[in-house]
Amino acid sequence: MDTQPHQLAHLTPDPVPEEPQPPPPRRGFAIDLTPLRISREFRLLFVSQSISYFGSMMSFVVLPWQMYQLTKSSFAVGMLGVTEFVPIMTMAFIGGALADYTDRRRLVRVAEFLAAMIAVLLVINSRLSQPKAWVLFVCAGCFAAFSGLKRPSLEALKPRLVPPELQPAIAALGSTGAAISSIAGPAAGGFIAGTAGPTIAYSVTLGMFLLSLVALWMMHATPPPDAGERPGLRSIIEGLRYARSRQELLGTYLIDMNAMFFGMPMALFPAIATRFGEGTVGLLYAAPSVGALLATITSGWAARIHRHGLAITIAAGLWGVAIIFFGFTGNLWLAVFWLAAAGAADMVSGVFRMTIWNQTIPDHLRGRLAGIEMVSYMSGPLLGNAEAGIVASLFSIRASVVSGGVLCVLGTAVLGMVLPQFLHYDGRAGVLRKRMEEEARLTART
Repeated sequence: MDTQPHQLAHLTPDPVPEEPQPPPPRRGFAIDLTPLRISREFRLLFVSQSISYFGSMMSFVVLPWQMYQLTKSSFAVGMLGVTEFVPIMTMAFIGGALADYTDRRRLVRVAEFLAAMIAVLLVINSRLSQPKAWVLFVCAGCFAAFSGLKRPSLEALKPRLVPPELQPAIAALGSTGAAISSIAGPAAGGFIAGTAGPTIAYSVTLGMFLLSLVALWMMHATPPPDAGERPGLRSIIEGLRYARSRQELLGTYLIDMNAMFFGMPMALFPAIATRFGEGTVGLLYAAPSVGALLATITSGWAARIHRHGLAITIAAGLWGVAIIFFGFTGNLWLAVFWLAAAGAADMVSGVFRMTIWNQTIPDHLRGRLAGIEMVSYMSGPLLGNAEAGIVASLFSIRASVVSGGVLCVLGTAVLGMVLPQFLHYDGRAGVLRKRMEEEARLTART
């Protein structure tokens, strides 16, 4: 990246200014650990969210597993995604507006505490002689709401902690922590739920949320952006208008929504696992994260790729291809392989989507745009799980998986053609655009 750290220092205030400026991005393939070395605040945030994500991924498996045990219905499992959709849609916009007006760290702490309380409710419900399925729907919706409150602030914090040229490293590190948790969390959740029962699994989830809160409590306060706009419908609309004005941002949202809506078969994993034997459901949930982890620990090359839109488009298409092969296989280890390949492709897409967002969106809009991002990458999987369950109930599980992969590939190709600015987007120009927008805003204020 041509941009030098000292040129952008006044645009990316660090809560710990005495820390040294980072060296230029590394040239190798190994993941770049520079952000962890130079920023105490990012280290704490990284630890907190890696732990929290581990707990979330446990519940991500245990909730649908328990729902399937209670109802024996893939349709009911898919409806968990519908239950989560409305809270995500609502709270992501509200959380984004709040993130541009108040202390972002405080909002993350509040949301984490509320998620811990929902874990307590799941523990209580699981101890009943007849656990209630409706409680699972309520808890899934609450988890989604609190995630919608937390995520915009969490994403808006990151550009404040390290400079723009290290955002590919930030994206890769965050994705690595998430991938490790996504491997260990589902595997642990499936194993613990299957052997010791959901009560123990939910209790471990609660413990993870509490540990995450400890790390968040150690972080310094993060002042809101200068001249932050009061939360309200007007501020939300301003964020939506900005997103609509930039085709490269629209591309990151629509490509991912298309891939996840059509190519997200996770609601079918409990039913698919019955073909492979007891205890394999956690393996299916963890497999995409194995591929994602392999992609992130070798992500040093990402800093040398500037055609981010093209990279996202190719990766989304490869996700769909891998899902098609997964749908046709009847062997457990081949299924795991193709899910891992899909996870690797999705992670490459995610790294470049996050890089576009964090490198180019002005700080005073970062929270609101993070809310829009969350709607895009959460609504796709949530509605995709519902779509997979409905198609499977009408036709078959294989038909649902394979048709979804095919439509994912076709939709990706169409979006690439109708969004040429996204397809040809160059990250170097994006960083320059953000610098000019920030300087124009500072000039207007003075």
